[in-house]
Amino acid sequence: MYIRRHAEGALKELSSMFGAVLVTGPRQVGKTTMLKRFADHAAYVTLDDPLLLATAKGQSATFFKDNPPPIFIDEVQYAPELFPHIKIIIDRDKKKGQFFMSGSQQFHLMRDVTESLAGRIGLLTLLGLSLREKGGLDFTEAFIPNNTYFENRRGQETKFSYDDVWYNIHRGSMPELAVNDFDWQMYYGSYVKTYIERDVRQLTQVGDELKFLNFMTLIAGRTGQLLNLASLARDVGVSAPTAERWLSILVTSNIVYLLRPYHNNLGKRTVKTPKLYFLDTGLAAYLTKWNTAEVLKNGAMAGAFFESFVISEIIKSFYNKGVMDLPVYFYRDSNMTEIDLLIEDGGVLHPIEIKKHADPSQKDLASFAVLDKIPGIKRGPGGVVCMYDRLLTLSGEDRVIPINMI
Repeated sequence: MYIRRHAEGALKELSSMFGAVLVTGPRQVGKTTMLKRFADHAAYVTLDDPLLLATAKGQSATFFKDNPPPIFIDEVQYAPELFPHIKIIIDRDKKKGQFFMSGSQQFHLMRDVTESLAGRIGLLTLLGLSLREKGGLDFTEAFIPNNTYFENRRGQETKFSYDDVWYNIHRGSMPELAVNDFDWQMYYGSYVKTYIERDVRQLTQVGDELKFLNFMTLIAGRTGQLLNLASLARDVGVSAPTAERWLSILVTSNIVYLLRPYHNNLGKRTVKTPKLYFLDTGLAAYLTKWNTAEVLKNGAMAGAFFESFVISEIIKSFYNKGVMDLPVYFYRDSNMTEIDLLIEDGGVLHPIEIKKHADPSQKDLASFAVLDKIPGIKRGPGGVVCMYDRLLTLSGEDRVIPINMI
């Protein structure tokens, strides 16, 4: 069973603009399946095949004589030697949509692409399934909480109940888990093993895999918190530079997202430290041993997991439209006033609070007023994303926003 991916529209647009398209993202989120369906006219080769990989690396100059475009190259990160030859063919033939590529991590891939194919390649990041995709919706607009968005969204809400939402937070966003009754614990156990053995060990020379797994688990336990690298390094027993390198591995492989603080022209008024979020809450729950949705929703980390899930869903809405530089931030100042999320659109900031409860009130919007006191800041409609079951105005232009509407 194939669940239509909302990134297909961006993929179509990019392939009409560039000679090559590269889809990156974590393992097993459906990159290969989506590209095979979209580029069914192209020959398919995977560099997981050791013979093809040996040819791509050792005879890269003649690889495309045996495998002419249009072509889909899966796991292209294993043979960056191909990129200069792709550039030559694109410059020679002047055709769009000739090369489709996927890569399950970006440790060296993005650097090689930037150096070799600048201006010739369209980039797309694919994460796991969104609630919209699981709900079978056609609505693909990026989440910006203004009047236009909600008018267009009317009649396009997902229909997940309170328990359904927590099931999805715990189950995670991997397509295989959505369409199959696989054992959750066995699936994520294998996923972590494959990720560490193939992506981390082979491509980044992490020396101590056990400590890296411990580091990854500690990060999962701190989802939704300000990043404290010194504390992480100390708790794992590694140096600060090692912790920084390991964090960059998790970020570049789209396991973790660092949400930047908003400090445009604010000087010392705001913090400069990012907040970290696990992008797949199912993987985070597995690592931190929240083994059922029931235990998770009633546990000490319920708020952090709900916030991480909402942030991830909003990030997916932008990535699926082909946006690479995400216009999302958080706000925290020296007075400890905090806004969970700021979305910037056309110079306007839209503030969002994220609450796991279903009884929002105007006090949840109290921190928004800080934006009105900052010269040069233009504030637009915002709201509280929560478990309430319908969209309604809470104060002025700020709304109660059901999770089924993001």
